Amino acid sequence: MRMMPPQLALSALEAAPDAMLMVDAEGVIRFANRQVLALFGYAREEIVGLPVETLIPQRFRDRHLGHRADYMTRMRVRPMGQNLELYALRRDASEFPVEISLSPVADNDPQLVVVAIRDVSERQHVQRELIAARSAAEEARNVADQARESSERANQGKSRFLATASHDLRQPLQALALLNGTLRRTVSDPSVTEALAQQEQAIAAMSRLLNALLDISKLESGSVRPDITDFSVAFIFEEMRREFATVATRKGLTLEIDATDARVHSDASLVEQVLRNLVSNAIKYTRNGGVALTCAVADQSMVRLEVRDSGIGICADQIPLIYDEFYQVGIATNTTRDGYGLGLAIVKRIVDLLGLKIEVHSQPGRGSSFALLLPSAGRLTPAPEPREEYAAAAPAAVRSAQPRILLVEDDPSVRDATRMLLKIEGFAVTAVSSLEGALDALTAQPHFDLLMTDYHLGPAQTGLQVIAAIRERLGPHFKAVLVSGDTSLAIRSIAFDPDLRVTSKPIRAEALLRLLRELLPSGG
Repeated sequence: MRMMPPQLALSALEAAPDAMLMVDAEGVIRFANRQVLALFGYAREEIVGLPVETLIPQRFRDRHLGHRADYMTRMRVRPMGQNLELYALRRDASEFPVEISLSPVADNDPQLVVVAIRDVSERQHVQRELIAARSAAEEARNVADQARESSERANQGKSRFLATASHDLRQPLQALALLNGTLRRTVSDPSVTEALAQQEQAIAAMSRLLNALLDISKLESGSVRPDITDFSVAFIFEEMRREFATVATRKGLTLEIDATDARVHSDASLVEQVLRNLVSNAIKYTRNGGVALTCAVADQSMVRLEVRDSGIGICADQIPLIYDEFYQVGIATNTTRDGYGLGLAIVKRIVDLLGLKIEVHSQPGRGSSFALLLPSAGRLTPAPEPREEYAAAAPAAVRSAQPRILLVEDDPSVRDATRMLLKIEGFAVTAVSSLEGALDALTAQPHFDLLMTDYHLGPAQTGLQVIAAIRERLGPHFKAVLVSGDTSLAIRSIAFDPDLRVTSKPIRAEALLRLLRELLPSGG
């Protein structure tokens, strides 16, 4: 793997969605990207050469000088001021809350540190909004008819807010995930590779927490509505195998999943989410042995899906607490946590929403079992499952020397990060921001191999409209990937299409590239 040229490294920092500084051992700012200029209100020539303490409120500067000197003697990748509230100072003397991460530039003389700064004002605002909305919803459930009508109106507004928050909060995470994938493909220095691997883990953790919080909020707001159909259990079991087999193996555990022809009557997507959380929890709390996912016909009308593990188990007095938000078995709230204690809270809400029953049996030191009881749909000849039909290939498009991808994304940071990743992987990319831009690109270059589009493209456009317009010109089987930060019913209700993949933001670089190569003729 080749080293990243200095200019390309600076370009990557310049394109990052966060404010990025490069500071030397004396605390002097040597580089500031455009996000720094926008965030702090300085011109580039004003900020480069200033002490970094210029960006810190006066009351913290003396303390920061000591912390900076200490860090320069023990440089490592870490967050700054962990468990503390940090503030930054703009040029106009206004203060704002921030998160700061420090990452030394390895093998560089003089010593340099990359400082990533994120304004968390909006996040704090969103958190306050979510807390306020949940509080309002709780109060509304305790009042009579007039208050109930008010609650319904509040929930409608909350649903709109969550749909917007889901999209907007996932956008910077998507850009970070793709930029991380790009950087990992361009560096070979072990210390930088390790830093990027830790960054990838942090991005994944942020994504999991965001998804869990949004899932909880959507379930409580009433914006999730079941789509009840008959479906094959084997379809979901295979998804669990694909997702968790490698995770279990890396931990030294076995993962046994039944072969079954059972069919059930419920919401396939929500049942899959329940099993995903149960299997993930089982692997998390199992140190030795393994996890089993089984299917049995309980009687003529019910099917029993069970997740068993040989993990730490749960004391009888703790079982009533496991569905509480942020509760984790045997872990104090002020200690380091593996996960967030939201998985079973989500499971309980989905089970209640679907009107199902879940049974829990556990012994400390011997493991646990969670069994989900579902109405049987009979052992009929399975209808073709969407993800199995994906193997059917459409007629091959006209190919160029490089696979040509038309990228439609209205967020500049995500668009640039996606384009950089695809180009470094050998794709020819034409990146535009709208349906009109896509049609213009098609006029200028009529031969593309695949379309990749965001779902939300402004107030009047969606990725589905882009796909329809492109297919009108290039044929109904033209391959497309629809990427969205929206997990609402609008996304879940998209009709099955063997030439279309629908994936959620944030998606890791490897997963995105695997998806593209799966769709492209001859694997891209």
